[in-house]
Amino acid sequence: MRVYISVDMEGVAGVVHEDQTNPIDPRCAGEYGRFRRLMTAEANAAVEGALSAGATRVVVNDSHWEMRNLLAEDLDPRAELVSGSTKPRSMLEGIDAGFDAACFIGYHAQAGTPHAILDHTYTDRIFQVRLNGAAVGELGLNAALAGRFGVPVALVSGDQALAAECGALLGTGTRAVVVKHAVARHGARSLAPAEACRLIRDGVTAAVQKPPAPWTVSSPATIEVEFCSTHHADMAELVPGSVRAGGRTVRVTHADYAEAFRAFRALYNLASVP
Repeated sequence: MRVYISVDMEGVAGVVHEDQTNPIDPRCAGEYGRFRRLMTAEANAAVEGALSAGATRVVVNDSHWEMRNLLAEDLDPRAELVSGSTKPRSMLEGIDAGFDAACFIGYHAQAGTPHAILDHTYTDRIFQVRLNGAAVGELGLNAALAGRFGVPVALVSGDQALAAECGALLGTGTRAVVVKHAVARHGARSLAPAEACRLIRDGVTAAVQKPPAPWTVSSPATIEVEFCSTHHADMAELVPGSVRAGGRTVRVTHADYAEAFRAFRALYNLASVP
């Protein structure tokens, strides 16, 4: 059994503010240093759970910000680590290598979700993303990419808003581990890190043994990105094949979802140019 683990940071137990997840601002170094250790602990819990279920290969992809957050020296040595950027498939780099199940650890709800910790979709420049007309966040975009390669999402972990999004999108076949209950964008009632890790470990063990069917989208796949500013859309529409669908909106369509996802990556990266 081969298990793929994508690890973000906003959904880690205890995280409630950008300062705890910011690897860039020197003023955040102390808090960020603490919470990257907690991120690594949740990654290790998922690795342990997968191995307890009989996994013969576990790959962990660091999926937060510049993707250099997980402490390599503290990661379970039985797992492989994918880190750094720019990765062509971003939060799911390497998913095409052939896996039996995927787990998304420390994930968060899509942009615009009420009572959700640090809700966003890939970047704060994005107001909303619609996949074949339905609003999705990182969970949906990444689950569809995993499904494109025949990999089911067996488990996700994060706050209760992420769990609700998972249930509505992927159904009851994907297990959701709730490690905190958000009361606002910057406030939550959280489990102790040790308890969160226990739930993740046990959840992964159960989930990867009976994964659901892969979640796939119909072809052709259309990803429509509504940015926060017309300037963002001005830049994004420079992507060949894209269509300006509104003042702040650019869309791409492709028969292969993996190619549509690649174009989406180009859209939001171009939109970061001043």
